[in-house]
Amino acid sequence: MAAVAEQAIAAEDQFARCEKTAPEECEDEVVAKLSHLLSKLNPAAKEFFPSNYASAGGQKPHDRLSSGAPVFVAASSFHGYGPASNDGSSRDSSSDGSANNQPNRRRRNGYDQGRWRMNDRSRRAEREDSIRRTVYVSAIDYHVTEEKLAKIFSNYGEVVDCRICGDPHSILRFAFIEFSDEYGARAALTLGGAVLGYYKVKVLPSKTAIVPVNPNFLPNSEDEEEMVIRTVYCTNIDKKVTQMDVKAFFEQRCGEVSRLRLLGDNIHSTRIAFVEFAQAESAIIALNCSGNVLGTLPIRVSPSKTPVRPRIPRSTSNRV
Repeated sequence: MAAVAEQAIAAEDQFARCEKTAPEECEDEVVAKLSHLLSKLNPAAKEFFPSNYASAGGQKPHDRLSSGAPVFVAASSFHGYGPASNDGSSRDSSSDGSANNQPNRRRRNGYDQGRWRMNDRSRRAEREDSIRRTVYVSAIDYHVTEEKLAKIFSNYGEVVDCRICGDPHSILRFAFIEFSDEYGARAALTLGGAVLGYYKVKVLPSKTAIVPVNPNFLPNSEDEEEMVIRTVYCTNIDKKVTQMDVKAFFEQRCGEVSRLRLLGDNIHSTRIAFVEFAQAESAIIALNCSGNVLGTLPIRVSPSKTPVRPRIPRSTSNRV
């Protein structure tokens, strides 16, 4: 094929040279040579089309662009002389985001990805802002409640959230306190070294944000708020431990357990539990159980934010 093309180019050059001397004789000679060269081409050769045209039944498309073709305007269309589209404009078939009456998937996916990136950036910005408004407090006595801790720190700014967590390696606990602005968080750093209960607390800028609690799980009535006071949240529970083991563990050390919910899944290596006691004093004593071994792992006990609601039995419907 390359040799044929080179011979064709040579023939054209010869035609250009002969045009000045004997136009009629040279033209006939060149035309004869071109006809002879073109007769050597493969008559069964097919024009190449992209793979996405194969799904259209193998037919050659007529003046259609692929869905992935770039947007362009032909020279004639640019000056207003080209073929017009259905709406009277002279844009090509892909300039409106579609081709062959099919939606442009590439553009649609790009829009979805761009929107996802914008949402991800906004969530990241909100999280970073929450971190700047949060302080980390350690060495908290187990007698100090979240309500008391939030009241102390509210002297330095409006407290939005307060979360006390148990430490399985110490009888002391730590907390995260989020303020409504950064000024409150900076002012709260001066509380470092103050004595709360029996120990001096440490106050540092937080490296993490407080994960919000699902509003559907929060108490909805005064009775449920009273239930929350008597409930603790226990984590890092060995998967081999049963619900009866958890109940026996806390009743021996703290008091009567009125309701217990043990939860777990196939993803996490440990389980969690919500333990509701009959008395609020028992829940306070249970906070001191952080670090005690249940099964083979030291557990972590924290005040619960949600009540242990009784399970609602599923209604059985009669099938016809």
